Amino acid sequence: MRRQTGAANVIVLNAFWLGLSFMWNSIHPLILPLLILELGSRAPNTTYGILTFAGLLAALAVQPISGALSDYTMSAWGRRRPWMVAGTLLNVVWLIALIGSRSLLGIALSYMGLQLCSNLAHGPAQGLIPDLVSEDRRGIASGIKSLMEMLGVIAASLSVSRLVGTSPAGLLAAGLLVSLVLLAGLAVTGLGIREAPGAAQPHAAPHSLWLQIRDIFGVQVREHAGYARLLLSRFCVFLGSYTVQGFAFYYFMDVLEIEAPARTVGSLMTIIGISVLLSVYPAGLLSERWGRKRLSLVACSIVAVGMALLAILRQPGWIPALGAIIGVGMGIFNSVNWAWATDLVPANEAGKYLGLSNLATAGSAATSRLFGPLIDLVNGWAPNAGYMLLFVVATLGALAGFWITLRVPETRVAPHEPAAPAGEIG
Repeated sequence: MRRQTGAANVIVLNAFWLGLSFMWNSIHPLILPLLILELGSRAPNTTYGILTFAGLLAALAVQPISGALSDYTMSAWGRRRPWMVAGTLLNVVWLIALIGSRSLLGIALSYMGLQLCSNLAHGPAQGLIPDLVSEDRRGIASGIKSLMEMLGVIAASLSVSRLVGTSPAGLLAAGLLVSLVLLAGLAVTGLGIREAPGAAQPHAAPHSLWLQIRDIFGVQVREHAGYARLLLSRFCVFLGSYTVQGFAFYYFMDVLEIEAPARTVGSLMTIIGISVLLSVYPAGLLSERWGRKRLSLVACSIVAVGMALLAILRQPGWIPALGAIIGVGMGIFNSVNWAWATDLVPANEAGKYLGLSNLATAGSAATSRLFGPLIDLVNGWAPNAGYMLLFVVATLGALAGFWITLRVPETRVAPHEPAAPAGEIG
């Protein structure tokens, strides 16, 4: 398959991630909490937590299946793009339905449809880097992927956070804007890349549906133990990040008593996004020279310190600075972790194994939403104590990620250095 390694080609390859990031960073921290608040729920953390937990479980199941099935797809468009186009077009339908919903049932059905269709596109899209980028450029390509995702965060926080708090018309405008950005990202990547027609099927797909499903989830854990540990470290670090991000809207409203929580969340997302933006590309580049493990350990340490300080310093004035610290740590971690994953997955099943990375990403996001009922419960015992629990969990998650990373095998070794054993720092 043709390798697309030029800088412009790598940007085009990853433009789709900007659209997806813009969508989910508009829906989860801004649009969905506001829709639930408008229902008059007495326990908004619980409602939001249970709803997003169910949706992310759907993502957890669909993404590896669609990724693996795209490994077997043969078409004139290649194996990834047909899934990306179908999933994104259905995304737009469910997104408009979500914006127009004014009942809990309508919101729930639209949100679940959005999760299912989004991940029909998401899983196959993850196979584009190992398909089209040479091994010595994947660290840089993964850095660009993270950069595009952070551009989506910043753009959503600057635009959608200003629209949703105004009026029902503002919500509709936000939905239309999200749809346009999502379709634009798809158009740039879909039209700009060149997949070889019929280049799929590195091995024959099983004939029966049961065998196909069993093959999709049939991971050789012992053979790919390093990849399994990498996913576990990703789960732990992302668990803390998603826990804090998911309930920030209600934290600002209940604890800090901010009158416009959507705008405050947007400002914080902007700070974090810019910090990540400034760190992802250098991190991807440096990981090619210094190794993946060193930078991952540094990232886990930075995130742990930032989350611990959030648990201690509750004054609003500290939040921007701490957000910047956490953003740098998450930017380094996300960029290097993804590059490391592309090194460790088997080349002939990249779509399947990178789809299974959602076990860490969406799995951590789903698990974090279970803290919604816990927040309301603990807050009932001691005012605002439930929110403080979030920062403790986030700190422990980063520390657990550090410990697990120590046992992941290095794949990039600095010149004149021997490869480090799995249990040592590379």
